[in-house]
Amino acid sequence: MKNLPLITVIIPVYNIMEYLPRCVHSVTAQTYGNLEILLIDDGSTDGTGELCDSLASEDVRIRTYHKQNGGSSSARNLGLKLAEGAYVGFVDSDDYVEPDMYEKLYQGMEATGAYIAQVGREEIDEQGKRLPDICVPPKEATLYSNTEFLRELLLHRGDCSFCTKLFRRELFQDRSFPEGKLNEDFRLLTHMLAEGESILSLPDRGYHVFYRQGSNSRRKDKNDFSRVYADSVDNADDVAEHVEKYFPELREVAFRFGVFQRLEYLLHIPISQMNRENSFYRDVVRFLRRNWLRGMKNPALTKKNKIYQTIFAVAPKTARVIHRRLKGL
Repeated sequence: MKNLPLITVIIPVYNIMEYLPRCVHSVTAQTYGNLEILLIDDGSTDGTGELCDSLASEDVRIRTYHKQNGGSSSARNLGLKLAEGAYVGFVDSDDYVEPDMYEKLYQGMEATGAYIAQVGREEIDEQGKRLPDICVPPKEATLYSNTEFLRELLLHRGDCSFCTKLFRRELFQDRSFPEGKLNEDFRLLTHMLAEGESILSLPDRGYHVFYRQGSNSRRKDKNDFSRVYADSVDNADDVAEHVEKYFPELREVAFRFGVFQRLEYLLHIPISQMNRENSFYRDVVRFLRRNWLRGMKNPALTKKNKIYQTIFAVAPKTARVIHRRLKGL
């Protein structure tokens, strides 16, 4: 195992006393032993920082760094600056991984030449109940071209999470996670796709996402709830520019993504924010109106998508009332 390349696993940490040991021990138990594990304490206030130091004393592969609170992206970016591995992975401190996850990811990358590899994930709530799949893993190992993988992301079938993946370290050269954003994985991943040729997707559900009430990584207050959908619209505009430059064959799929993200924004923001003073809201509605005909001709948009684009373009608030009634059926 000593002759294998070093894998750096970055774990951003913030006020997670109860679940951090399970997370860290699932990484130290990996069958791939040549790891460095970076615990980035993002200004914890509940004793988690001291717990990080204690966990580091148990295993020489663990290093702890303490910083002022700046959010998960800030913690990840510090980890990237400190990383010494030829490969990089990420784990959220709520979650845990199967013992052979990194071994399978590394072996798959070596066998195929892929520059990114991912496993399937399992979503679990606090009662141990398995939640519906957000992303369905393939039935067998599948090697995607970068164009195919981006297409899956734009059709909301792919997994943009960095936590289910292993990356070649050079992909992060001159790149970092956008800070102050709530959908940071998507934007960075789509920019990476222009550099490599293939992404390996494994069927194994090696990553376990733990949804707990009050999770620091998943909790959204009222302002965050609106921001997450606004950031998704910004991501759609960013990826549309990226597609135009590097993947022009996906232009119409990227347009479909932009319409879908705007519909999600309009379906979820508080109705009180649907007013003339909200310039972002006005821009979203204006986009749907100006691109109505293109949407009606787009083969990637479903009939339901087109109906929603039409009613939101004409009468956004009325569309919310109709949507509420449809959900009640």
